[in-house]
Amino acid sequence: MIFSFFAHAQVRNIADPSCVVDGVPTLKCLEILYQNVIFLAGAAVVLILFVMLVVGAFMYLTSGGDQAKMTNAKNTITYALVGVVLFMSSYLILNIIQTLFLGKDGPSLFNFHIPDFEP
Repeated sequence: MIFSFFAHAQVRNIADPSCVVDGVPTLKCLEILYQNVIFLAGAAVVLILFVMLVVGAFMYLTSGGDQAKMTNAKNTITYALVGVVLFMSSYLILNIIQTLFLGKDGPSLFNFHIPDFEP
């Protein structure tokens, strides 16, 4: 509930008039669904990584000098930071691929588009 409240500004409504014809969803609704899933997945990854950093910091602060607990806490923080780097680098790699192979004005890897079909 709280997560959807913060993400509501970016998420498009699936009942958008551009994808519903006579009350029946069309394939154009997949564009909106794809954009919503990509945005919410990215937001969920960032939220989970932040929580893992906080948990690792709390574990480190409450270790009381015990080497095993400190090692476990350091590993949690390290893996959370590795996750942040992987998430950011995946986005950067996709942008580089898009710029090099599709051009700046070409189709976007982040926007799913189904061409209009007229029989």
